[in-house]
Amino acid sequence: MKTYLVGGAVRDRLLDLPVHERDWVVVGATPEELLEQGFRQVGRDFPVFLHPESGDEYALARTERKAGRGHTGFEVHSDPSVTLEQDLMRRDLTVNAMAETDHGELIDPYGGQADLAARRLRHVSPAFVEDPLRVLRVARFAAYLHHLGFTVDSDTLALMRSLSESGELATLSAERIWNEMARALQTGNPEEFLAVLEACGADKALLPELSAAPGARDHLGRATAANAEPEIRFAALCSGLERDQVEALCERLHAPNRFRELAVQWATQEQSLRGPAQLDAAGRLQVLEKTDAFRRPERFAQLLDTLGAMHPEADADFWRNALAACKEVDIAAIAVAGVSGREVGMRLRAERMKRLG
Repeated sequence: MKTYLVGGAVRDRLLDLPVHERDWVVVGATPEELLEQGFRQVGRDFPVFLHPESGDEYALARTERKAGRGHTGFEVHSDPSVTLEQDLMRRDLTVNAMAETDHGELIDPYGGQADLAARRLRHVSPAFVEDPLRVLRVARFAAYLHHLGFTVDSDTLALMRSLSESGELATLSAERIWNEMARALQTGNPEEFLAVLEACGADKALLPELSAAPGARDHLGRATAANAEPEIRFAALCSGLERDQVEALCERLHAPNRFRELAVQWATQEQSLRGPAQLDAAGRLQVLEKTDAFRRPERFAQLLDTLGAMHPEADADFWRNALAACKEVDIAAIAVAGVSGREVGMRLRAERMKRLG
């Protein structure tokens, strides 16, 4: 039994990038042998195990054969006779198909190190087209490594284009698509993720609202340049979309609520937030109420951060001060004055508008 460090950990070490997680391949072993050593098996489809101490993933060397449509349409074969080279051949990109021995010796049967030097993202084999998820993965790696000058190889891009035209992208689950997009949003150049999808025609199938929206990549780039958090980057990406388009996009992607809510709020309130001087006191209060600023101040703060990223000339501090001023109104004092129910709410709004005038 031999164990090898594989994939992203090898790639990132060679690029002098931080290594956040380590994956291992085990050659010449059976599931029973790993279980006897205290490993815990995870999942049912693949022979993957968690190390009893480090928690790292150890996978038995395996091969895959296309047996159906989509990302999950594979038959997996794993036994002690499967070689490391066979396991590496099933991977997506050459830069992800390298391994290291326990002594640090590099094993690179498909030219990954040369592609690192050439700053090239290139497929390992023609089997690349068997998995539609690879379109999204390559786009994400293009975003992750863009700052180092990496580009997608022209032949690989052609295979991605054929996958986009095949209809196979429709087999991808919303969760898979969102996972790749969410990881891309955390990179230094998430707009490159969209650029690659657009270059291979995948954007129309996966993100139709964004593919038809002018300036989506520029909006995302602007938020990224402001070092905004992922939720704000996603909201910025949706700039210019109508509310129903944002809701349709989020529904298709099964976007988490924290992304969905901020993006919808931004789509509906962007123009009002940009121009408080064009609003009277009632209009300003309405913005605070519609954004739920009194009950959800943390999300309102994200809205203002989105405003600052997208429109640095806008006066975000006006809204911070407006909310603070409205919070100074003493609700208890209004209730003590002998009014109750609806009258309290009316007087509260009147007092808040005085501070917004």
